[in-house]
Amino acid sequence: MQIVCKFFEPSKPSIRLKNEYFISIYLDTRRLLKSGKYPVRLRVFTSAPRIQRLYPTPYAFTQKEFDSIWVASKPRAEHKEARMLLSALEAKAEAQAKKINPFTFEQFEKQFSRKANQATQVAYHYQKRIEELTKNGSLGTASSYEMSMKSLAQFTDLKRSGRFSRLTFKEITAEWLRDYEKHMTTEGRSLTTVSIYLRALRTLFNDAIAAKDIDPEFYPFGKRKYQVPAPKNTKKALTSSQLKALMEATPANEEQAKARDFWFFSYACNGMNIKDIALLKWKDMEDGKLTFYRAKTMQTTKGKLTPVVVYLNDFANRIIKKYSNKRGGPQDFVFPILEENQSPLVQFHKVKNFTRFIDQHIKRLAKASGITEEISVYWARHSFATTSIRKGASMELVSESLGHGNIRTTQGYFAGFDSETKREFADSLMDF
Repeated sequence: MQIVCKFFEPSKPSIRLKNEYFISIYLDTRRLLKSGKYPVRLRVFTSAPRIQRLYPTPYAFTQKEFDSIWVASKPRAEHKEARMLLSALEAKAEAQAKKINPFTFEQFEKQFSRKANQATQVAYHYQKRIEELTKNGSLGTASSYEMSMKSLAQFTDLKRSGRFSRLTFKEITAEWLRDYEKHMTTEGRSLTTVSIYLRALRTLFNDAIAAKDIDPEFYPFGKRKYQVPAPKNTKKALTSSQLKALMEATPANEEQAKARDFWFFSYACNGMNIKDIALLKWKDMEDGKLTFYRAKTMQTTKGKLTPVVVYLNDFANRIIKKYSNKRGGPQDFVFPILEENQSPLVQFHKVKNFTRFIDQHIKRLAKASGITEEISVYWARHSFATTSIRKGASMELVSESLGHGNIRTTQGYFAGFDSETKREFADSLMDF
């Protein structure tokens, strides 16, 4: 825990590093403890910008004891051990600060607060990343890291005769990763799942190297080491005839009808994902179009955000009229999926449950119609991209409509041209 207080010159002795900051031991005489002593703090001070923070330590002394232990050039014999403990604390702070370039309080606090052996422990880095993602509202990504951690823990505890809580980055070699991949595929897990889990681990490796917690020589990924599987994406787009069949299919119940309506609403609204549909507010709807920022982009993009603009067709307007809340204030949600004042965690589970509802019932409707039982809400996004390109839209237009920052991402959504389109193109070659 840190304490931010008014500025004052650092007391002696102090350590100045790279003219960026001062680190010193400080007796906080602002608050007298019940023991009649004052708490000792570690003080970190930067001159540009002028910021000072105090960090707690397990030590407390009277003013006289502190002067004898720390201020005096030669402490008394009975105070030498205490002097050594404070010196060790100061040295630890210096060692951690030296790794940070440029120095930031955020990085210093992250490194200084942990135990000495945690810097190289994989479990520690997973837990910190999950905490950070959860704090920032990136609950889906946090969940992905948690599943990755649990999978690696299971493999370590059961197959490697070790404990994941003690696993260090140095122990994860290219051979270790190949054994993990073999274990996963033997258990029936796909290479896509292996890729997702190991890309999370690879990110933690890169972060640990950047923080100088581990040496780059221990990095097990890359050419002539271990390469994370990159399975070819399975195309998730329906053909025009399949889309027509699904739209005209007769739902067996109200649940299937609702699932189909929201699936096609996503399709009709530039492949809008369910979270963004749930977060739509009346302020986002004006002049026959929706203008919104993708929730995913807002969490990951550091630069200028670009809004997604959706021009509403008759079908999309009918779905809004059928399922929306009564139009209220600009900040009210359009659909009754989420409620105001719900925590990010509650909203995350609400969206997840609604997505599961659509997936379950659209699968049943599609299967009964002889289309495919693999369909999900994500297929609506791929189907929008593929249908748009097959109808003549440029890759750039589709990329902008999807809210992608990289056109290569959009290319991964395109399922290619169907046989009918290719035949029409071949026939047109001689039409001079």
